[in-house]
Amino acid sequence: MAKIKRKIIKIDEEKCNGCGLCLPGCPEGALQIVDGKARLVKESFCDGLGACLGHCPQGALNVEERDAEEYDACAVLAHLEKQSPELAEKHREHLLAHGLAETGCEQSGRGAGCPAGQVHHWGREGGSGQAEVTETALGQKGQKNQAGESGGGSALRHWPVKLYLIPPAAEFLKNADLVLIADCVPFAYSNTHDDFIKGRAVAAGCPKFDDAAAYEEKITQILESVNINSITVVYMEIACCRGFVRIVGEALKRSGYDIPLETVQIGVKGNVIKREVITVD
Repeated sequence: MAKIKRKIIKIDEEKCNGCGLCLPGCPEGALQIVDGKARLVKESFCDGLGACLGHCPQGALNVEERDAEEYDACAVLAHLEKQSPELAEKHREHLLAHGLAETGCEQSGRGAGCPAGQVHHWGREGGSGQAEVTETALGQKGQKNQAGESGGGSALRHWPVKLYLIPPAAEFLKNADLVLIADCVPFAYSNTHDDFIKGRAVAAGCPKFDDAAAYEEKITQILESVNINSITVVYMEIACCRGFVRIVGEALKRSGYDIPLETVQIGVKGNVIKREVITVD
């Protein structure tokens, strides 16, 4: 199997005492105790997210970046399902928590090969680096709504839109203006498509009920994988929703990239409360 440069677990054999406490912390079953030491069973079984790190009392585990076999979520599922359905289900929950998807896996069980994570892109790149929204993307453009007013249609040009499910190196992210939208915004702000989605790549999530650390990791991965022209964070005036701005700021710091960041706060009554250009120190 060809190797790529990526993050993967590293075990310090001198520090490892073979206690095995790291094993339950690895949802992929990539670690085993062999000859009294923790060993990485197979490089392609390790996703490099470091879920096992906090379970080692000796500090023998670290994440390093090196040439390694590419992570294979489908092979992991096949490996775990041979052991037990419970382990496979735990792994699926781990994938969702860290923004990964098991797309295309020919495995049994809930979520396997879920169409929600399959990537579709029906926009095409224009000279400015932004995608021109095609007629297919707009669907029934110009169709009148129930009030008899002409509607603008959908400006969405790719799938998926959930931040958890978007692959960090997705084609639609390359040279894109990325807008991160809190889940509740489209319900409150009626002009979301024309004002925030049109011509942009969009990722949606909830900073209150989802895993903030996983969001930060996913956004960092995106920034390190593709060139992003600008970032806009659109969030609700509810205090907890501003956490989205903090998450993006931390991801920018981790990535080390200087990317223009704008924030837009939406009121519960559907108005724009304020727009700010943020400088990340």
